[in-house]
Amino acid sequence: MKRPLVRLPAYLLAAALIAAAGTALACTRTLYVGADNMVITGRNMDWQEDMFSNLWVFPAGMKRNGAAGPKSIEWTSKYGSVVVSGYEVGSTDGMNEKGLVANMLYLAESDYGKPVESRPNLSIAAWPQFVLDGYATVAETVEALRKEPFNLLAPTLPNGSPAALHLAISDSSGDSAIFEYVGGKLVIHHGRKYTVMTNSPVYEQQLALDEYWKGIGGTTFLPGTARAADRFVRASFLLGAIPRKIDKNFIKSVPQQSFAYQAVASVMSVQRAVSVPLGMTTPNEPNVSSTLWRTVSDQKNLVYYFDSATRPNTFWVSLDKLNLKPGAPVKKLTIQNGEVFSGEVSADFKPAEPFKFLPASPN
Repeated sequence: MKRPLVRLPAYLLAAALIAAAGTALACTRTLYVGADNMVITGRNMDWQEDMFSNLWVFPAGMKRNGAAGPKSIEWTSKYGSVVVSGYEVGSTDGMNEKGLVANMLYLAESDYGKPVESRPNLSIAAWPQFVLDGYATVAETVEALRKEPFNLLAPTLPNGSPAALHLAISDSSGDSAIFEYVGGKLVIHHGRKYTVMTNSPVYEQQLALDEYWKGIGGTTFLPGTARAADRFVRASFLLGAIPRKIDKNFIKSVPQQSFAYQAVASVMSVQRAVSVPLGMTTPNEPNVSSTLWRTVSDQKNLVYYFDSATRPNTFWVSLDKLNLKPGAPVKKLTIQNGEVFSGEVSADFKPAEPFKFLPASPN
């Protein structure tokens, strides 16, 4: 008996067309929750060129400025963090000492609206760092940012691309939130169910498309292009398919037969499965972007894994081996020149002057 033809409802078809027309500058984020209170966030950084990324250790007690002129918001970091920089002008991804993770991804539809005169300003290059510096949980962050304590300003990126970005956060309890500015308004999706994020279209439409594909079933058929909407669907299916407890078929070959390491490996497998090959180009899609690197944040054990597309080894940073107390030095792990590291690398960070956030102007 033939399977009946599945017809896409009109509103979903419209969303699919929006996705097809949208810019494909890309990233993928997933959130995994498993046995023994394991919480892991995976993230791919997809971009059209090398971003000269390095890893940084920022201690608590740093005095910060929003890099947005005389009305910049100011704060002092409450928590230390490990982050990955982009173009050495912003924090793109990271985890703080409380297990809060921030991942900033591209969203072409972003519209931050006109600045409100009574609010201070924040360059979008500092948005993830503002969150990592100041908050321990998703709920705490949502409560604070819902009040819109700043105007988010989006300067042009060093390569000439617009800074059209949205933010995903997760914490060690498995809570999650997505922050987008759509039509000049802040939209927040808060809850443990928000486990996957990619790029265009806006998040509400991504969720609708995912529901449609769940009705078909991932073992029957999955969309396979490098577009953000297709990666969202594949990541959602794969994240739901990996084991949430020890897998007896594989645990013997896992270091120390540790479920934590198995779970990290599973999440890394998902991130690799939705990666875009390095150097991939398509004639009709000049903005399809290669995966440059992946991070996997073990939020229970506070270990931050880094997996590069351009070198053979995965390495990691154990936050409990870092000095994140106020007064500790800022440190940097330089990787932008092809440096190769493996294993636990906390001792390889060197003292450095912190990078300056990309300045923004309200005009």
